[in-house]
Parts: sequence; C-alpha cells; structure tokens
Amino acid sequence: MRLGIDLGGTKIEAAIIDSNGDIIWRKRQKTSKTSYDETLSSMAGLVADARQDTGYEGAIGVGIPGSMRRSNQIIQGASLTYLNNRDLRADLTDILATDIRLENDANCFALSEAVDGAAAGCDIVFGIILGTGCGSGLVINGRPVTGVNGITGEIGHNPLPWPITDEYLGHDCWCGNDGCIETFISGTAVSKDYFDRTGVNMPVEDIAARTGIDLVAESVFQVLEDRLARTLAMIINTIDPDAIVIGGGLSNLERLYQNVHPKWRRLVFSKDIDTRLLKPKHGDSSGVRGAAWLWPDA
Repeated sequence: MRLGIDLGGTKIEAAIIDSNGDIIWRKRQKTSKTSYDETLSSMAGLVADARQDTGYEGAIGVGIPGSMRRSNQIIQGASLTYLNNRDLRADLTDILATDIRLENDANCFALSEAVDGAAAGCDIVFGIILGTGCGSGLVINGRPVTGVNGITGEIGHNPLPWPITDEYLGHDCWCGNDGCIETFISGTAVSKDYFDRTGVNMPVEDIAARTGIDLVAESVFQVLEDRLARTLAMIINTIDPDAIVIGGGLSNLERLYQNVHPKWRRLVFSKDIDTRLLKPKHGDSSGVRGAAWLWPDA
C-alpha cells in the first residue's frame, strides 16, 4: 500500500492505493485559505484517519501547488502563499513521524499518468495542467524530474513561442512578468479572450458548449488550439517526449486531441513526429495517486 496527499487550493485529499494502483481508501477536507498551522493539522488528521481505518504505517507522498528548492528544502512559488518560505517536509516529518516525499502537483499528475495511466509504458512523459493557470511536470523512466531549483517543466512562465503581431505586447502575469504562456492557454485566458471580444463573462465550459452556434466562441478556441500547438511544439523540440498528457478542466475538450496535433507539425524539428497527445486516464484522481506513487518501492 501507498499513501498520498494532494494539497490543493480548495481541498486536501488523502488516498491509499494498493499494488495495482487501485484506490482502497480516500478522504477529503477543505483547505484553509489563510493558516499554515491549520493546514498541517488537517493533513495530520487525514493521516491519523488513514492509519486508524487501514492500519497503514508507511511513508507518505505529498503533492503541493508549488515547488521545493533542492538546496534548502524551502517551498517557493506556491499558490497557497502561506506555504512559501516554509520547510513543509521537515514540519510534516516531525508531526507525522514518518518519511515524507514532497513534489509539485503537476509532477504528481504526470507521474500518475506515466505509471499506470494514459501514458503507461512511456519513457518520457510531459504533463500539462490547463485550468485556472498552467502547470506542468516531467517524468522520465517513472521518476519525476525536479531540477536543482525545483522548477523543471514550468513552461507556464516562459514567453509564448512564435508570437504573432497582436501577441507581442502580452498580458500581465501574477508572477510579475508579462507575456507568459499561462496568460494565453489557461482556462482563465480562454474566458478573458471571450470577454475581451464580447463583453460577456462566461466560464470556459460554457464557451466550449457554444462553439457550434457562436462564431466568437469558435474563434476563441481556434486561437487556443494554435497557441497550445506552438507551446507543445517547443516542448517536443526541447525534451522530445513519448507522450504529452493534458490535465485540468480543459482536458475534457475532445477537440484539443483532434486539432492540436496537426497544428504542431509545421513547428517540430522532425519530419516524422511520434509524440502522442493524450487525455488523462485518472482525471481528478491523478494528483493524489501521483503523490502516492512517489514511493514506487513501498
């Protein structure tokens, strides 16, 4: 058995998977918006429940909305800002009295899909989460790659590649830069594009549902597909993955898997392109499953 915890912006989910990757125990709790100590307490409570219900006493994997610097173990870039500049792994190790592995949530997503998900059997797997923002992670030979600064795969905060005229000025990003990929291909970016053209605020799912009857909605998604193709072509040219798996709310849009792949062909530096663009097998469960798989030999 393996125990994983997915620390998200709205919920904390803990789950135990068996040797086949099946979830045999799961529990969720709301995430505190303001308190680091409350979050530690919630995570400890979930682990206590898991231990009581299943007898599990092993190591724990934790996925977080941020990254950990290798040099000092300090959290950075977390959307739950109270995690930043904390040594979360040390604090959890003390509280839970067990070994902890900590990883970015996008890496956990990619790991879950690489181990026994849509990209099972692939050597190099790139996972990209398209939701409120744009997170991404890299798994090679069943192991997440984090890098010395803990930011491997963070393409969301690179400039949009091969920009066209109206993209050069870019958009302001929360990270302090402008023109970041996240501001062009996230669900938030899709809604903003539609609003800028129509003056109507609409969730990305509703915009997608209107593409057959609304020419603006269709145009917005055609632009998204072109931008996503350019982004993924850059990834293919850089790391040449076997598979790219899309996660997040936009992963449910079947048109992405039909339309993006042909668009990247003109930009990839190879006549034959075998990289596959895949829909996730485990959906919302990939985060907590990937956290559990951080201990592959458990």
